[in-house]
Amino acid sequence: MSRPYDLVLFGATGYTGGLTAEYLAQHAPPATRWALAGRSPAKLEAVRARLAALNPACAALDLIQADVGDAAALAKLAQSTRVVLTTVGPYIHYGEPLVAACAAAGTHYADLTGEPEFVDLMWLRYHQQAQQTGARIVHCCGFDSIPHDLGAYFTVLQLPAGVPLRVEGFVRAGGGFSAGTYHSAVNAFGRIREYAKVAKQRRAREQYPQGRKIGSTRQRVHYERSLGTWVVPFPSVDPQMVRRSAAALDRYGPEFRYGHYVQVKKLGSVAALIGGVSALFTLAQAGPTRRWLLSRKTSGEGPTPEQRAKSWFRVRFHGEGGGRKVTVDVKGGDPGYGETAKMLAESALCLAHDALPDRSGQLTTAAAMGDALLVRLQRAGISFEVVAQ
Repeated sequence: MSRPYDLVLFGATGYTGGLTAEYLAQHAPPATRWALAGRSPAKLEAVRARLAALNPACAALDLIQADVGDAAALAKLAQSTRVVLTTVGPYIHYGEPLVAACAAAGTHYADLTGEPEFVDLMWLRYHQQAQQTGARIVHCCGFDSIPHDLGAYFTVLQLPAGVPLRVEGFVRAGGGFSAGTYHSAVNAFGRIREYAKVAKQRRAREQYPQGRKIGSTRQRVHYERSLGTWVVPFPSVDPQMVRRSAAALDRYGPEFRYGHYVQVKKLGSVAALIGGVSALFTLAQAGPTRRWLLSRKTSGEGPTPEQRAKSWFRVRFHGEGGGRKVTVDVKGGDPGYGETAKMLAESALCLAHDALPDRSGQLTTAAAMGDALLVRLQRAGISFEVVAQ
């Protein structure tokens, strides 16, 4: 409470940052002390004026000028608040200075990255320091990876404790990916060699839980009769976050395995999906074609409110263990923008206001916030529901 702010939103002038700011303006408790941060004072003032039209109290929000290239400004920002939430990506290019500032200041941090290389690199460089200062560094607080990480956690809670567990998640969504997500994917494909080196370094240093086994199910393209669709293994950051939550929390049992899929209606669409991803991967390997891919979507732009209103997602989980089976649905609205902004904002409010487990360092959403964030998201309209058992 000695710090002037409970939370600061960094990147408030971007498209998703603006949606996050609007959500906070409408849903943050009145006593929450928060501020907006970004590079351009003029753009910050425009965001504040827009928020004041939604909530007149926002006319008094403080504005903080800070840039990822100004270490002193980021250090001052981190020292001024209990929580920083950031929408400034791709994070592999722009994210590290803020993580470094928060780890040094003992400030909780939440972002929207879906970039495995960035997550692993930040663990290698700042996990230990954050443990020492008490900072919680929480990546992937949007559609990557909250519905999957907390959905698997919620599924585990429906199953017996102390027994081997198996969970599989199946993703469906209607709506476009954000430009930030697209740019992150292209950059990740283009940096596959760098990621392999970082991942190897983390595996060499990370301590796995003694006496417990954490791994993947045997995954393959197949027709899933219970869903009436084809399913394709989905090697995103999401299954990594689920397995890391399982490693951190004994509730996942002595042995836990997780499989992650995307649903595809027709067999022909499976080939198109695999072919499209392969083409994207190939084009991302060379600088000129990678730059061309990045130019296809412009960061800071997004769909209209009417388009977002028609978007949706559902992640279905099948869990089993100890002789019991359970089916869980996690459902919400626009995954790429509206619900992502909601999840990030609620994560920051949770870090700022709620009683949380006594853990620090780089943590998953389940390990950092778990039940408290589940309650918040359910109240905010994201459904976690047992549909069969």
